[in-house]
Amino acid sequence: MLESLKRVPLLGTLITFADQRPRLAAWIVLSVGIVVLLLVEARDVGLQVGQWAALIVASVAVAGLCIWIVSWEDKDEEPKK
Repeated sequence: MLESLKRVPLLGTLITFADQRPRLAAWIVLSVGIVVLLLVEARDVGLQVGQWAALIVASVAVAGLCIWIVSWEDKDEEPKK
């Protein structure tokens, strides 16, 4: 099934990217999810542009830290060949 999905032009590129760089792909997906939630939940708060930028940068940084911490357990496993 995964091989058939890889034949779809854009989806295949995304799957290949995630296979080659799983931590970066996870960071991107988690960052997008957190930022979307932030935008939806804080849209009526009345934040200024600088405050929005700071919150988005902080959210992306937290997502990166989360993926980095989760990846600590990857070091215990043998690499797949």
